[in-house]
Amino acid sequence: MTGSAPAPITLWDLPVRLVHWSFAALIPALWWSAESGRLELHETLGLVMLALVVFRLLWGLFGSSTARFSTFVRGPAAIRAYLATARSGLAAPLVGHNPLGALSVLALLGLLALQVSLGLFAQDTDAVESGPLNHLVGYDLARTLSEAHELVFNLIIAMVALHLAAILYYRLVRKDDLVRPMLTGRRAFPAGVEAPRIAPLWKAALLALLSGLVALWLAWGAPPWGARFPWDQPAASAQLDSSTYM
Repeated sequence: MTGSAPAPITLWDLPVRLVHWSFAALIPALWWSAESGRLELHETLGLVMLALVVFRLLWGLFGSSTARFSTFVRGPAAIRAYLATARSGLAAPLVGHNPLGALSVLALLGLLALQVSLGLFAQDTDAVESGPLNHLVGYDLARTLSEAHELVFNLIIAMVALHLAAILYYRLVRKDDLVRPMLTGRRAFPAGVEAPRIAPLWKAALLALLSGLVALWLAWGAPPWGARFPWDQPAASAQLDSSTYM
C-alpha cells in the first residue's frame, strides 16, 4: 500500500536527551565522589543535578509534547488498558512514554528531587563538610537527613536497575530498541501517526537559565533567609585582619 511505510519523526527533543544522559553520567559520578571522600566535588555535582532536576520538572510543564507530564501521566484505568492491549499485541503505536513507563519517569524524578533536597541539608559526622542549607537545621536533624540521603540513593540505584531491566526486556523480547531514539531523537512510526510538537530551543535556554539561578541561589544558602549573597559577605582579608587583632 503506497504511503504506509514507516517514516522517522522527531520523538525526543534535544533538552530531554541531554538531561537523560546527564542523569546517567551524574549518578555514578556522585556515588564515586562520595565514596572517595571528594565531598567538595560531590557537592558541586549535586548542585548540577539539582539544576537538571529543576529544569526537567519545568520542561515537563512547558516543553515539547512528549516531555510534558500532562501528555503521558495517566491513571490506573489507562495503565490497565495499556497492559491488556500490550499482552494481546494490539497496542497502538505510542508517541512518547507509555502509561506504565510514565510511572518509572515519575518515580525516578521524584527520588532525584528528594535526594538533592536532602543533600542540601546533609552533614558529615565530623561536621566538616555540609550542604549549603545545613545552617538552617541543627546537628541531629542534619545527621538524620544525611542518613536519609544515603537511603534514597540506594532506592535510586534500584530504580536504575529496574529501568535497565526494562530496556533489556524491550530489546530482547519485544525487539524494540529504546536506546537509539534517546540518542538520535528520532524513531520510525507508521504513516499517519501525528508527530509530537517540539518546543523551541529558546524556551529550553530560558528555563535552563532559570534552573541554574535556582541552584546558584541555593548554593549561596538561599538568601535572604539563609546565608548572605557573596557580595554581601566580608572579604577574606578583612576577616583575617580582624582575627589578627583579637
